[in-house]
Amino acid sequence: MKTKGIRLYGQDDLRLEEFDLPALKDDEILAEVTSDSLCMSSYKATKQGPKHKRIPNNVHEAPVLIGHEFAGTIVEVGKKWKNKFKEGSKFAIQPALNYKGSLDAPGYSYQYIGGDSTYVVIPQEVMEMNCLLAYDGPGFFPASLAEPYSCVAGTFHAHYHTKYGTYQHFMGIKEGGKMAILAGAGPMGMAAIDYILHCDRKPSFLVVTDIDQARLDWVKKVLPVEEAAKNGIELQYYNTKELDDPVKYLRGLTDDKGYDDVLVFAPVKPVVEQGDALLGFDGCLNFFAGPSDQNFKAEFNFYNAHYAFTHITATSGGNTDDMIESLQMMEKGLLKPEILVTHIGGLNAVAETTKNLPDVPGAKKLMYTHLDMELTAISEFAKKGEQDAMFKELDALVTKNNGLWSVEAEAYLLKHGKKI
Repeated sequence: MKTKGIRLYGQDDLRLEEFDLPALKDDEILAEVTSDSLCMSSYKATKQGPKHKRIPNNVHEAPVLIGHEFAGTIVEVGKKWKNKFKEGSKFAIQPALNYKGSLDAPGYSYQYIGGDSTYVVIPQEVMEMNCLLAYDGPGFFPASLAEPYSCVAGTFHAHYHTKYGTYQHFMGIKEGGKMAILAGAGPMGMAAIDYILHCDRKPSFLVVTDIDQARLDWVKKVLPVEEAAKNGIELQYYNTKELDDPVKYLRGLTDDKGYDDVLVFAPVKPVVEQGDALLGFDGCLNFFAGPSDQNFKAEFNFYNAHYAFTHITATSGGNTDDMIESLQMMEKGLLKPEILVTHIGGLNAVAETTKNLPDVPGAKKLMYTHLDMELTAISEFAKKGEQDAMFKELDALVTKNNGLWSVEAEAYLLKHGKKI
């Protein structure tokens, strides 16, 4: 059968094409993709082309489908998997397969599976590694956003602390401790805040910083301090541009004892070093933000590493358990993935949006792969609604949901949007 998708041929070479999928094998699954959330990792892969560790060297001859934060419906199940997967069920995919030590992943390395397409063939290794995951919650876009949520779940699980006088490592954040999330008003920072407010292992005190006041105001609106308080967390937001000495001020909030867990959400040298300076005794610094610069470096205080037992970790993506945890939290209504979505678009808008992702304001760009729709900010729905009845209704639906995207708005768009 035919599919339409965005294929990568090399550095900055993305093309919307229609092409044939191969005949389904007994160990494969055919699926329809409904939604894909664009990720900065796809931007990096586009900019690097075959220099990227997950992109094949022969991509110019065998182009790959991009997009790895996607959800949809199973259409046909190969004979091998008939007893495990059912046609018509909704799914999400954990792209970090780690299959036989390979870095190959859907959305980076495969010709026939990627989120920015209408139909895909899911290869057997996805099922073998238990990375094709059922989603039983409402709508599709929450399942698309389960992948970024799994990344933040994984990053919190990767934290570790020690018992003084021993060499034992205890995994996870310090329960009831003090935490700082730096450069945390972007989409992944918001996901981290949302997750840590609602998971089963929480700090007692959380500071979130950023230097973009508009983004900070938005996060404060959708993840208010009152909601954190209901979950036993004292939450404070700060624009560090307004602080004469951010480290001194933020450490002062802890009586200069420092923070047990610090997460850095921007690959910026001063921010990393600020995070190091905020660490308390046995503090764990997590460098979440993957840099594009392969020579990115920052200083770390090794005096404190020796005498105060400070340490560093970093994560790149979540694992299958993290993804399952995120999906289950969404099914229970514990997470609010709608807070991340600021733009909606169709498959035709994916290539240009991906290539320019750092320059597009807002948080997550949610693309519906069967639609022809220019990238549109949710905040622009009202203006477009003056000339377009569909946008008028979409504006009414998001207004009803406190200005946020919703399953109801998604269903309306999928029914009334222009097909590609």
